[in-house]
Amino acid sequence: MPSTARLPEELTEEYARTLDQADELAPFRERFAIPQRNGTPVVYLCGHSLGLMPKDAPAAIAQELDAWARLGVEGHFHAPRPWFSYHREVSAALAELLGALPHEVVAMNSLTVNLHLLLASFYQPRGQRRKILLEHFPFPSDLYVAQTHVRWHGLDPQDVLELLAPRPGEATLRTEDICRRIEELGEELALVFMSGVHYYTGQRFDVEAITAAAHRAGALAGFDLAHAIGNVELRLHDWEVDFAAWCSYKYLNSGPGGVGGIFVHERHGLDPGRFRLGGWWGTPESVRFQLLEEFSPAPGAEGWQLSNAPILPLAVHRVALRLFQEAGPERLYRKRERLTAYAQRWIDYVRSRLPAAPLRVITPPPPERGAQLSLLVERDGGKLYSALQEANIVVDWREPNVIRLAPVPLYNSFADLYRFGQALLQAAHVLWG
Repeated sequence: MPSTARLPEELTEEYARTLDQADELAPFRERFAIPQRNGTPVVYLCGHSLGLMPKDAPAAIAQELDAWARLGVEGHFHAPRPWFSYHREVSAALAELLGALPHEVVAMNSLTVNLHLLLASFYQPRGQRRKILLEHFPFPSDLYVAQTHVRWHGLDPQDVLELLAPRPGEATLRTEDICRRIEELGEELALVFMSGVHYYTGQRFDVEAITAAAHRAGALAGFDLAHAIGNVELRLHDWEVDFAAWCSYKYLNSGPGGVGGIFVHERHGLDPGRFRLGGWWGTPESVRFQLLEEFSPAPGAEGWQLSNAPILPLAVHRVALRLFQEAGPERLYRKRERLTAYAQRWIDYVRSRLPAAPLRVITPPPPERGAQLSLLVERDGGKLYSALQEANIVVDWREPNVIRLAPVPLYNSFADLYRFGQALLQAAHVLWG
């Protein structure tokens, strides 16, 4: 960077530290293990892929290991937090983040397993109503789930799946285009199956409007919330979303491969006639050990459970979600807006200083985004990514040409974004200056 470079005041290190000093959520950073390289904490902007470890996680696991060692099988009923009902330890926190009723959510399995279970219930093609609408370039698992369920029903994915692309020259979808296509499909449409926040572009979809359009067309609406839960505001019950699933290892900071979860609106969950694949843990607690000869589902989302809960991952999930409850969603979302705007300000500054830099953010502005920014790099993207990694800035690269970064309000600071901005400016100057 030229020696004559003078940063705007709001991009100086002093200003960033002033913002951190005024940040009411700053103490939460100390409750996470920040990775280090050569004794220096990295700038970790990869919470959209894998959240950081809460420092309380090892003790939470150790508590359950101790109960196992002391109690053996009796831990199911006599552990400090009995394993038989351990999944309910996280229901209230999940319901708050999702805008759901507690009986509409349950932590179980992993994301793709849960999506298969939900589509078995909610994709029931009849007559001409057989099509599934997805967004363009969906996450591969979402596409594979849809393809295989279509084939399961003896149909051809090429005839049934509709992938809605953005307008020419645009990177993201417009809500009016999504709703218009739903209306056009009309009686052919069985299911709208989309993400809440798109993994590649970072676009936050209007779940409420999309769900309403699907219902007007006589179809159902379900969502993959992997990049939405813990990141953006959700009111699934009030929006009348039919079903949703998520993972817990991204913004929820619950560990690699951590337990997933589902939402089933109570109009479906309390309907014993709604088909679901059965498992013994999905039966009511009062009869679970009677080993019934016929599957009878428990009311609510718990009726979709198949097996007993994975206690060690749930122990991590519990302490991670407790941090959300302590911080409060509203404070987290406010800080998210400020952090993401600050990162955007740095990217805009680099582009203004180096007009030849082939960089642009393809993530829409608020309210159509959460914490993630997707930086499209039209050439030398791999070199820019490597330069950021060498500067101890942890982001990720997604083919063909996007660097994703996400400042997470629970543990990222404005000083982190100052370091990111400096590294981006230096690398851009070397590559395109």
